[in-house]
Amino acid sequence: MNDSQKIALVTGATRGIGLETVRQIAETGVRTLLAGRDEARTKAAAKQLSDEGLPVDPIILDVADAGSIVAAVKHVTDEYGRLDILVNNAGILLDALDKKPSEQSLQVWRDTFDTNVFAVVEVTKAFLPLIKASPAGRIVNVSSQLGSLTLHNDPSSSIYGFKIPAYNVSKSAVNAWTVELAYELKDTPVKVNAIHPGYVQTDMNGGHGEIDVPTGAKSSVQMALLDANGPNGTFTYLGKELPW
Repeated sequence: MNDSQKIALVTGATRGIGLETVRQIAETGVRTLLAGRDEARTKAAAKQLSDEGLPVDPIILDVADAGSIVAAVKHVTDEYGRLDILVNNAGILLDALDKKPSEQSLQVWRDTFDTNVFAVVEVTKAFLPLIKASPAGRIVNVSSQLGSLTLHNDPSSSIYGFKIPAYNVSKSAVNAWTVELAYELKDTPVKVNAIHPGYVQTDMNGGHGEIDVPTGAKSSVQMALLDANGPNGTFTYLGKELPW
């Protein structure tokens, strides 16, 4: 590895937006670690991209498993010595769409927050020393406009009637975590931002999105590759700021 080559890690990257985010970052010459919890799928996805000539390596990382996180941090430390870019892409949607907000089970809330919020915090905290070792670290939290309290409370908003509470509130929490961490790191070279990928055609929504996967990855890639003059502590979609 070239010591000057940037190192990126994308969680939940064996398919969909995560896989495409790896592709687009790697296409810029960044050594990109494709993270997934299933070893066979992770290695196969990474091989697919490396066979195309892209600088992609697999890394096994189950974001909901503390031991897996520790092992992944050790691997990155031993192999690369730093981490320039962390894209927290892994996420789940478990809400029953035929139930009202008050009818969703507490277990759905717990499981959703375990992956969408607590895992994001734990993974970020674990990798933060390596990110601080970068000349210009970047942290990208994949959120959703469904986490926008402003839009949910606006009857004219396109998401006003789209209440899937555990998922929505988990993304509101991701946005709040982004603000908190960005403030902590505001006097460092590290930049922390949240993005909305768009309503993307993925397995999570049964392919009913409005934009394709390559477009859905663009916001993450844009924030991952920010220069020194780029923003910190924002919530955007393709460079346009969204209301919190």
